[in-house]
Amino acid sequence: MASTKRMTVSQALIEFLAHQWTVDGDLRERTIPGVFGIFGHGNVAGIGQALKQVNVEQPALMPYYQARNEQAMVHQSVGFARMHRRRATFASAASVGPGATNMLTGAALATTNRLPALLLPSDTFATRVADPVLQQLEQPWDAGLTVNDAFRPLSKFFDRVQRPEQLYSIALAAMRVLTDPAETGAVTIALPEDVQAEALDVPVEFLHDREWHIRRPLPERGALERAVAAIRAAERPFIVAGGGVLYSSAEEQLRMLVEATGIPVGTTQAGGGSLPWDHPQYVGAVGATGTTAANRLAAEADLVIGIGTRYSDFTTASRTAFRDPAVRFVNINVASFDAYKHGSQLPVIADAREALVELSTALERFVVADDYARRIDREKAEWDRQVDQAFAPSGRALPGQPEIIGAVQSSSDPADVIVQAAGSLPGDLHKLWRVRDPLGYHVEYAYSCMGYEIAGGLGVKRGLLADGDDRDVIVMVGDGSYLMLNSELVTAVAEGLKVIFILIQNHGFASIGHLSETVGSERFGTMYRRYDDEARNFQTGDVLPVDLAMNARSYGMDVIEIEQGTGAIDGLKAAIARAKASDHSTFIHINSDPLIYGPDGEGWWDVPIPEVSSLESTQRARGEYERLRTAQRPLLGEETGR
Repeated sequence: MASTKRMTVSQALIEFLAHQWTVDGDLRERTIPGVFGIFGHGNVAGIGQALKQVNVEQPALMPYYQARNEQAMVHQSVGFARMHRRRATFASAASVGPGATNMLTGAALATTNRLPALLLPSDTFATRVADPVLQQLEQPWDAGLTVNDAFRPLSKFFDRVQRPEQLYSIALAAMRVLTDPAETGAVTIALPEDVQAEALDVPVEFLHDREWHIRRPLPERGALERAVAAIRAAERPFIVAGGGVLYSSAEEQLRMLVEATGIPVGTTQAGGGSLPWDHPQYVGAVGATGTTAANRLAAEADLVIGIGTRYSDFTTASRTAFRDPAVRFVNINVASFDAYKHGSQLPVIADAREALVELSTALERFVVADDYARRIDREKAEWDRQVDQAFAPSGRALPGQPEIIGAVQSSSDPADVIVQAAGSLPGDLHKLWRVRDPLGYHVEYAYSCMGYEIAGGLGVKRGLLADGDDRDVIVMVGDGSYLMLNSELVTAVAEGLKVIFILIQNHGFASIGHLSETVGSERFGTMYRRYDDEARNFQTGDVLPVDLAMNARSYGMDVIEIEQGTGAIDGLKAAIARAKASDHSTFIHINSDPLIYGPDGEGWWDVPIPEVSSLESTQRARGEYERLRTAQRPLLGEETGR
């Protein structure tokens, strides 16, 4: 008879997770190296007790980490997963009700970004012996419904452990999805609080080390041959490199391919780092927040080679980026869902690295025409010149964001990681930041979640430290996003994690303020001002006397405030140098002018404007909208038989 071990469901789950390993070629690492947890009545006696027991008996088996907000736990997990190229992530344990639903935003972010995160929300009593329990949602038309059912559409896998015996199949299925490059995202296991504490005889083999090998599927021969034929026939091929390039560690294979062929490369937000900024074939960001170099070449491309991209509306500039009437798409992706986008009849469902290796061999002696190569060089040189101008010191008392980015760029080391997520910074960073390392650019833009930056930056730092990497992590955040979720600064202080936080204060929502102007809403509701009782709005009142530097200082952070004036940029550079020399976190505060914008990359984003309005500003914006969307096209793929 197989040996067993008497354990609670929570104890068995924690020990099971501690013995899961991801294997990617020669790399082998813990799939779940730790658990974030905030405890309440729903999990303090279940998961909480299991983690305490492990901490007493085997402290290194499954480390526990505190957090200050459940949403931030998931953000940290995602930042960690990005640094480990989806091979590892954290588990996040929350209590019943509000603790659980606080993770909903994190679940959506993980799934949208195709990054793994394990969520363990507690649930109400499976036995219903205490019904309704504190914080339980009741719906008279479905007594079995709980708030955790809201995770279903946000998760790549969802299940509920209603009976202890279900743990085995649920836990194994969860691990399969976490380690599946085509299906990964948020994985949710709901744990009723009574079931967490119930005991069962656990087969010891369930608790043994188990390896999950990352699938690296090769391209099918026929699909590859069709793709190669299309590339050889193209006069103006253009590569869109997405996050899949980095998650499959394919940046070296991409470099070899484009150096041999001369094909230019534009990157998505997730693909930043696929090539270094100064590589001859790298023409920068593509799409709504792209560069003129990438967007002009994309507009004329007769063949787009998408590698590991999901083609978001920002990447396609709301389907205005690729304007050749006969443009075709070769989509290389491990997920068929993305490979078939834009009606492509040339999908290559394969791992990015394996596909690039095959392409390099099959495209031997293929090189783009000389006139196209010269055009690539000209466009790249012109954009580089514009970035140099945007970074140049202006001497303004209130520097613009591009100038601030330039100062951070010049003060950082090549391997440093920049972290961002929401507001106007992602667009400016996508266009302006000169990425010098494959893992040096982490802008969460699939969900573009306000409040991600601080928690995500901590996750990035944890991911680096887990690999023995002590490079600096620089989090840039606007005051709007900072106010959404700044409490994890306490986590940095508590654990002595070194992250450099740079807060750019512009007294409002700079990104939406600018967008509001372009759509005719004249920055309504986007400025931080005192309420004007007469006008009944927040447009004309005094600037709020908010001291965010003092707020950060109250958390125990080392704070450097940049004095407003013509020397602000020099002060910022000096502050970054001081922060880099420190052995713990530093918070740098600088004021900026939100009306100074980065150079225009000739991209567009479709934000519908009212067809009718009594406001002249809206009427003008509608006219411009009608003009711009004439370039929009359905992108339904090429004609059959071409």
